[in-house]
Amino acid sequence: MQGKVVLITGGAKRVGAATCRRLHAAGAKLMLHYRESAGEARLLQAELNHQRKDSVALIQADLLDLGKLHSLIDQTVQTFGKLDALINNASSFFPTPVGEITGENWDDLIGTNLRAPLFIAQAAAPALKKTQGSIVNITDIHAERPLKNYVVYSVAKAGLVGLTRSLARELAPEVRVNAVAPGPILWPDDESFDELSRQRIISNTPLRREGTPDDIAKAVHFLLFEATYVTGETINVDGGRHVAL
Repeated sequence: MQGKVVLITGGAKRVGAATCRRLHAAGAKLMLHYRESAGEARLLQAELNHQRKDSVALIQADLLDLGKLHSLIDQTVQTFGKLDALINNASSFFPTPVGEITGENWDDLIGTNLRAPLFIAQAAAPALKKTQGSIVNITDIHAERPLKNYVVYSVAKAGLVGLTRSLARELAPEVRVNAVAPGPILWPDDESFDELSRQRIISNTPLRREGTPDDIAKAVHFLLFEATYVTGETINVDGGRHVAL
């Protein structure tokens, strides 16, 4: 991965930050996108640039603004000269029970989880074709088995799985497109899952434990730069939870 250039959306914290650290440690240069997490993004950039000078750049954008998405690709290529990989990691997550769903909910959840990955991938395709590059989308095991009360989120992630397969066909043979579907890795920041709910989920997971953000990062690394004959696939990284739902 020495010298490979990776654009990651939502890379400032949680799973995104773990992925940045793992890819950077393997030699990649990073364009790290963030929306509101400027403090976390700058700290991570400083940490990684201290390890290897000028290896990480930042870009801020609201992914709901379609007019800003092409600039993610343009700025990456201007900064590093090329693009080898795209990771669509940024995501909104909140409940939308039937009877309470609004148009704003739809625009936010579909916008970040499905629409933005499509338009970023479309913008990135020419640059990725030049480098025989790769895309990894971060989906969710609930794309296949919907999470109760999270209707729009589950629909959006199901769409992202479909987008992964469709783009794998559309962008072949030059560009591979795959996905990673996390299970119980990190709980939401809003503490919408109380301790009892968390323990119930873990007890129904075959490996009987939570995963770590680095478990996701390892799968992303594999799909980007090792799985050279894999495209259109989604890897569940969930301790086996998807087979127990």
